[in-house]
Amino acid sequence: MSEPRNHVELVATLLLAIATVATAWSGYQSTRWNGEQAKSAARANAYRIESAKAAGLANSQTEIDVATFTQWANAYATKETQLRDFYFARFRKEFRPAVFAWIATHPLKNPKAPLTPFAMPQYVVAARVESDQLDAQAQVFTAQALRYLQRATNYVLAVVLFASALFFAGVSSKLTTPRLRIALLVLGCCVFLGTAIWIATSPVSVSV
Repeated sequence: MSEPRNHVELVATLLLAIATVATAWSGYQSTRWNGEQAKSAARANAYRIESAKAAGLANSQTEIDVATFTQWANAYATKETQLRDFYFARFRKEFRPAVFAWIATHPLKNPKAPLTPFAMPQYVVAARVESDQLDAQAQVFTAQALRYLQRATNYVLAVVLFASALFFAGVSSKLTTPRLRIALLVLGCCVFLGTAIWIATSPVSVSV
């Protein structure tokens, strides 16, 4: 009976040693991925702030375009040439191509012409394009942060499972009933191996 008992104790000792290392490694990885998640979330927030700034600028520029175009359109419709030229000279540079394209549709005579230059494909506000691009970058980093958070959570679960294996291995060495000792040790080994196989497929973060 002493030889089988020694074998059980040897397996329990090995399981305790390996599971302890695996628990520490999983805890370290959980911390690492939490750090990566925080960095990605910070980058996403930075892009969102810049996107909001660009969107605010785009809205201001659009309001200017609408205001000047309204005045210009009144002068254009009433054929007040001097006043029309006055407002046209105050159009923003990137707004003028849309106005030229709109005029080319003969809006006063053509019922199918767009109602305003703002419906023309030539009307592009660079600040809005920049805002959309920054927002897209923010979404990329947000998705990345969520992936990293899930990885950190997975490693936390691995810590719990490896700790369970440690518990079963530790308890098995204290019991006197051979069958119960072996049952708990087998259960601990199964939990450890299953967790180890699962966590082996998880990404690892080791960057400084």
